[in-house]
Amino acid sequence: MTEMNLTRRRLLMGLGSGLAASTLAPSSLFASTRQANAPILMGAGNHKYEWVRGWGKLPEGMKYGSTHGGIQVDSKNNVYLNTDTDNAIMVFNESGKYLRSFGKEWNASADGTGTHGMQLRKEGGQEFIYLTNLARKEFAKITLTGEIIWRQGLPEKSGVYQSKDQFKPTGIAVAPDGSFYVTDGYGQNFIHRFNAKGEYQNSWGGKVAQGERPDGKFNTPHAVIVDTRGAQPLVLATDRALSRLQWFTLEGKHVKTLDGKDSGLLRLPAALHIRGTDLVIGDLSGRVTILDKDNNLVAQLGDQMDTKMRASNKFTPDQWSEGKFASPHGITWDNKGNLYIEEWMLQGRIVKLKRVK
Repeated sequence: MTEMNLTRRRLLMGLGSGLAASTLAPSSLFASTRQANAPILMGAGNHKYEWVRGWGKLPEGMKYGSTHGGIQVDSKNNVYLNTDTDNAIMVFNESGKYLRSFGKEWNASADGTGTHGMQLRKEGGQEFIYLTNLARKEFAKITLTGEIIWRQGLPEKSGVYQSKDQFKPTGIAVAPDGSFYVTDGYGQNFIHRFNAKGEYQNSWGGKVAQGERPDGKFNTPHAVIVDTRGAQPLVLATDRALSRLQWFTLEGKHVKTLDGKDSGLLRLPAALHIRGTDLVIGDLSGRVTILDKDNNLVAQLGDQMDTKMRASNKFTPDQWSEGKFASPHGITWDNKGNLYIEEWMLQGRIVKLKRVK
């Protein structure tokens, strides 16, 4: 019997059993309903989570629009997320109540790309957002209400660009000393380093030749963070199209690579966040992965096993599956250990995973 026929037979047998149950014991239908609404749990070890249904409801008449950016949490556990609309940065409390939005100047361009990467950072008692914007081909520092502290565009001193259109910044990360890094993930595949004053320092990377995988080169350095889990802070970037992560010194010297292609550990790593000694990776190909301080696997969450339902922004809400991701694009922990995930989705999808014991 073929697998398809066997599956069909099991399905029919299940339907038959269900019909019999509904005839003999109507209360079993309520049990089925309760089962359908049962908590969706996932994870392993100290990283167990519950999928929170319906988090992030918007006021009547308001829509997310396309979500193709980052997500961050402030010291009060308010959640900041990117959209490609005039509400470029939306703010919610941890329960999912909409609070406000801002950033019309950061909305999407004609090709549908806008604010893309974010890091929220506390400096001298005040919190700021560092962001990249694809529409303007800029990166900036702003307050939590949208006031612009500074903004910059093409890093001309790098000498790697012939025109502004070649610069397509996707990620930004700030080091403990205030220096910061911008990844040109959709452009020339470089990482650019700036000091705390915003002055250009140096660049490294560039795109790999087709079929090659040398350390220090990239094919879509999509996200970047400063990894503070070791003795010395390191720059950590996702090398998305090559299914790997790369670490560098703060000056740009290659230190190590975690290649997840052959092992299947990484598919399309797109987003990063660190809490304590743990690293979480939002994988655009339908999964969230958590690694420990030694980069050993701790847990994989919401794994979408159907390859046709991964890495696309065109899935409609009726195609989404509770407990399964399609295209994680931004990710963060809050100070309680809960996870928030922004998926790349034309109709906007935000997921909260509540930490459970």
